[in-house]
Amino acid sequence: MGGGNHYVDLFADKQERVWVGVHFGSRGLGHKTATHFLKAAGGKDGMDVPPTVVDEKSEIGRDYLTGMHLAGRYAYAGREAVARHIVRGILGGQILEEVHNHHNFAWREKHNGDEYWVVRKGATPAFPGQKGFVGGSMGDDAVIIEGVDSPASREALFSTVHGAGRIMSRTAAKGRFVKVGNKRIRQDGLVRHDEMMKWVADKGVVLRGGDLDEAPQAYRRLPDVLAAHEGTIRILHTLRPLGVAMAGCDIVDPYKD
Repeated sequence: MGGGNHYVDLFADKQERVWVGVHFGSRGLGHKTATHFLKAAGGKDGMDVPPTVVDEKSEIGRDYLTGMHLAGRYAYAGREAVARHIVRGILGGQILEEVHNHHNFAWREKHNGDEYWVVRKGATPAFPGQKGFVGGSMGDDAVIIEGVDSPASREALFSTVHGAGRIMSRTAAKGRFVKVGNKRIRQDGLVRHDEMMKWVADKGVVLRGGDLDEAPQAYRRLPDVLAAHEGTIRILHTLRPLGVAMAGCDIVDPYKD
């Protein structure tokens, strides 16, 4: 499933049904695809550079869209393999319901009579009746939601969040490295390990792996985030975390998403 904020979670809803939640993408394929075509189009990577625009009907445009959709299918297949075949295979039982979402992806859609490429960075589609999974943190509830029709929903092109979102950077939470003589030493961050473990223990969550940069203290509280989206989504199920599996601090992920 990779490193960073990627996870496999076990939840229980109010009916005591078990849900398997997974969050990871194309395991670097999408990033490498975008980087290749960005370079091929003469663009530069970065937050403070002009966007690189290509015609969707050009050869490079068609090839990029093909690659992007292939990476999306690969991400879907990976999540399906982990949730359906690996975790469900361990747990046993019958699959009653499935919810799948992409984020950080682009969709060709029609809005108000016009067609657009809708790029949802850090967001996921939420059309009326469309279900979605929104995660919190390793020590917080998650939810199954569905989109509703409203003026605010249409203004947002029927989009919603895919997670709670951070309130501090990974470096701020975990601490940054400083050079002391010939050594690099990590300074203390804003979150202590015992604080993280107490939060998780108080919630009754079994944690495997994880690190301070993914501590609950580094994230917003999901109910507050969902309240800001009131009128665009409705909550169908609240999912209580039972167990969380994430890459540990000693795991180096060579295929960062």
